[in-house]
Amino acid sequence: MDIGLVGLGKMGGNMRERMRRAGLTVVGYDRNPDVSDADSLEALVDALPSPKVVWVMVPAGEPTRATIKELGALLGEGDVVVDGGNSRWTDDIANAELLAEKKVGYVDCGVSGGVWGLENGYALMYGGDPDDIAKVQPAFDALKPEGDFGSVHAGKVGAGHFSKMVHNGIEYAIMQAYAEGWELLEAADLTDNVTEVFRSWREGTVIRSWLLDLMVSALDDDPGLSKIAGYAEDSGEGRWTVEAGIEHAVATPAITAALYARFVSRQDDSPTMKAVAAMRNQFGGHAVRATAPKGGDAEGSAGAEQSETAKKAGAGSDREPGES
Repeated sequence: MDIGLVGLGKMGGNMRERMRRAGLTVVGYDRNPDVSDADSLEALVDALPSPKVVWVMVPAGEPTRATIKELGALLGEGDVVVDGGNSRWTDDIANAELLAEKKVGYVDCGVSGGVWGLENGYALMYGGDPDDIAKVQPAFDALKPEGDFGSVHAGKVGAGHFSKMVHNGIEYAIMQAYAEGWELLEAADLTDNVTEVFRSWREGTVIRSWLLDLMVSALDDDPGLSKIAGYAEDSGEGRWTVEAGIEHAVATPAITAALYARFVSRQDDSPTMKAVAAMRNQFGGHAVRATAPKGGDAEGSAGAEQSETAKKAGAGSDREPGES
């Protein structure tokens, strides 16, 4: 099989290599000429026999939309474009309609595997017409992990990226659970070696997973994770999963909480918690801190300030039932 690959970054470059190892002829294009096989999209398309298959691995959003639009002007009837990035599934509908005007097929493919995919293979979730899928199948077979699983025709156009979106939402929740468990074990001062506890879970437990393996690897590299800032970005799929849950009236509390936890991680001093502290001070006379204390948050410790409401309520007054 001959295939064009647009975008030769960390994943795209490794995907090109994995397909070549499987015997496919891959023509790659990237804005970086040092890694490109073709010097333009037009040259890439010209190098492919018909029906032409071009796989796009560029950042989601406008870069992907622009690339697909440009390919639409270069390809013809019977050709196929595959979007293997992290596009929102609603973009797939628009992209498919755009290409359909020239009778060019469209396949959306969610790809999981990251930098490990070259050796381990990539989990693939793809959507599209069966005839278009058939033209891409040798590439799917080359990229997938060995064995019976790891690749699925999820449904019509959009189904691949929708499935990958939900996959990433689940990933948010699992990582959050591991992270909270790690923090609790570290805070309790009962466990002698938290890293070894996590390592022991890798065999025989119901919570073993590749994410757990990666967590142990991170702890081996930096046992207290002191070299890593407590800040986590979200790439979009978590938000889209929560939005889809709202749209379909499906509750996603674990995924939603994990997404919100990432938002909190970006705040050095939470405005929300400032407002909560101010209200607690107003209704219950609870101390308001000028700065966060070290080693805990027990009320009434040194450094706390009190408003006039607090003084009227009495510095040592007990909280009323129902106060929080």
